[in-house]
Amino acid sequence: MKLDLRRAVELLESGDWQAAHTIVQEDEDSRLFCWAHGIVHIMEGDRSNARYWYRKAGRPFDQGTAAAAEIKALKSEIGL
Repeated sequence: MKLDLRRAVELLESGDWQAAHTIVQEDEDSRLFCWAHGIVHIMEGDRSNARYWYRKAGRPFDQGTAAAAEIKALKSEIGL
């Protein structure tokens, strides 16, 4: 699981949110996968869906929540 999440984060960082989405959809219960899923939807421009995934992840979400900062925070959380 952790390797998959690391790969998803790498894809998010490179801007390939579609490929990252394929990975994060595989685990809809893990807090970290839900967080990554929320970032996918920020990048996609679907902030309503992002808000849903952030709620599942237990993360704050508002209009200022930005993908780049969230990717950086997620990387730190998983030790990248």
